Amino acid sequence: MKFLSLLILTLFMAKGCQGQSSTEMDSTSIEYSAVSRGIYQKVLVQNQTAFVTKNRNEKPVEIKISNAQWKTLVAEFKKLNLEGIPNLKAPTEKRFYDGAAIANIKIIRQGKTYETNGFDHGFPPAEIKKIVTILVAFTEE
Repeated sequence: MKFLSLLILTLFMAKGCQGQSSTEMDSTSIEYSAVSRGIYQKVLVQNQTAFVTKNRNEKPVEIKISNAQWKTLVAEFKKLNLEGIPNLKAPTEKRFYDGAAIANIKIIRQGKTYETNGFDHGFPPAEIKKIVTILVAFTEE
């Protein structure tokens, strides 16, 4: 009987933690931008919606994020060390000679902003590569 009670309590606790992280993500915004003379891309993700801008003088296009994409994004977000984001090192330096657009990610969570230094569009730091890939995929839809 004790085992059954412990099992049920564990299941409720696990389900409660899942809901909490999804709620935290609902109040978080993630912005990816890539800018150069010939490129302008901006993706803003808030509350299971992506706002995509592909040109400087264009209004953002609203894209509803599917549940599967949202779960993937939340899972990757959980893996991030937000405090370490400003210290990430870019793996390449093509942006210094117009070989790539300058990209960065800004995350606003609970009133605090975490922002990367510039990195090459298409060559993000390994720690944020999966999230960048998800965000850039919205520009291709």
